[in-house]
Amino acid sequence: MTDSLYAKIYGHFPANGDKPLLETNDGRVITYTEVHEITGRWMSYLTDIGVKKGDRVAVQVEKSPESLLLYLACLRGGFVFLPMNTAYLDDEIDFLVGNAEPAVLICRPADEERRRAIAERHGVAHVFTMDASGQGSWEVAASTDSHRAAAAPIVACGPDDLAAMLYTSGTTGKPKGAMLTHRNLASNAKALAETWRFTENDVLLHALPVFHAHGLFVACHCVLMTGATMIWLPKFDLDAVMAALPRATVFMGVPTFYTRLLSDARFDRAATAHMRLFTSGSAPLLAETHRAFSERTGHAILERYGMTETGMNTGNPYDAERRPGTVGMPFPGIEIRVVGEDDVTALPTAGVGAIQVRGPNVMKGYWRLPEKTAEEFTADGWFKTGDVGMIDDRGYLHIVGRAKDLIISGGYNVYPKEIEGVIDDLPGVVESAVVGVPHPDFGEVGVAIVKSDGQGHLDEDQILAHLKAHMANYKVPKRVFFEEDLPRNTMGKVQKNLLRDRYKDLFSA
Repeated sequence: MTDSLYAKIYGHFPANGDKPLLETNDGRVITYTEVHEITGRWMSYLTDIGVKKGDRVAVQVEKSPESLLLYLACLRGGFVFLPMNTAYLDDEIDFLVGNAEPAVLICRPADEERRRAIAERHGVAHVFTMDASGQGSWEVAASTDSHRAAAAPIVACGPDDLAAMLYTSGTTGKPKGAMLTHRNLASNAKALAETWRFTENDVLLHALPVFHAHGLFVACHCVLMTGATMIWLPKFDLDAVMAALPRATVFMGVPTFYTRLLSDARFDRAATAHMRLFTSGSAPLLAETHRAFSERTGHAILERYGMTETGMNTGNPYDAERRPGTVGMPFPGIEIRVVGEDDVTALPTAGVGAIQVRGPNVMKGYWRLPEKTAEEFTADGWFKTGDVGMIDDRGYLHIVGRAKDLIISGGYNVYPKEIEGVIDDLPGVVESAVVGVPHPDFGEVGVAIVKSDGQGHLDEDQILAHLKAHMANYKVPKRVFFEEDLPRNTMGKVQKNLLRDRYKDLFSA
């Protein structure tokens, strides 16, 4: 008996292998039979070139059916899938590759020369390419030996063997690899699929990126664990989503998706009459968005709460009230508590404190950071989320704030410390502070406040250009302001709460 997530997924493949796993908006279809054949060839090829169980396969490619098949091939072979944000630039990729030490790096054709230089610097043996249509040197190399597919095994994996590794930054600014096991992913997939009533008759409209836990794990696993089907869009495009909606039963999005749908008069009760479920995550959904959506469509968005290190923790109920401004109750098998300053004592109803989680969904730890891993767990085995919240008298969890100064912009985590480090490297900068402020489309965006030495001619455009050259665009603040001094408390710490309050209405118009 194996705990391989692929084995569990394969056990739910429909009896009719011709059933589509996914259909693209240009008419392409990938059937469940093709999934098993292609993943068999690809995992065999990886084995042939020396990739062993537990080795990392690092991937920075555009979303395509092949990008999903590559993930499944890694699960099947016991390799550790490492997806990297397509917005990451050379410096960011260099750090991740150096830290993870993958056996294989697969990139976009336009990035090949620069990625090969990074691979050579860190001793990565194999570099392949994959474009937005799934073509490239990877497809050519891995698909030539077609007879290998039928005989390819599903490699046996234990529950604590790594299935994937997703990097998440922290207050230090250095990304940390969250080690996710077959048990972590399988338990969460089962809990979500059952709680959200997925069946083989569902059709999920998939418009999320797949380098992120939301699009790769939450969305795809619900489909794969029930033999359902996906309409596979390369990205969120309003017209494409509206065109595909009539064929779908489920849609998963981030708050930005919903504000954009609500901006279109075509999105109404008629357009959503056949839908059974809309979910939202990756960033807080404003209560007014929740209410506007219900008034327009008659559907209540199901908001849930999760993080890279844990998968999904809580969700509003499927059958009962979905309360705006809350993230519901724990999924099956998961425990949530809100504790006081001692990190152990659970607070009474409505008490505001640190949110902690325990369950089979919680990561194994941070890659090669045993001390940091130990810091993030309590003595009695609960994971410290870094979020602040409270549980109301009906058992619904409310997220009140974030203890770790995190900004969530358009569903992506942005860590101020990382941005501040890049700004502070500029000549003429004495100090900087980056804070998150409300934004009508992205939910929250960064604003940088800079103290200069007064000797140079730094301006907003220079700082933004410098940031765009060194990090993914979603991390770059929307505005830069200059102040003579940053506000501090008696201990000398910058009071970011005052800065947030000062600029909170910047985008309100």
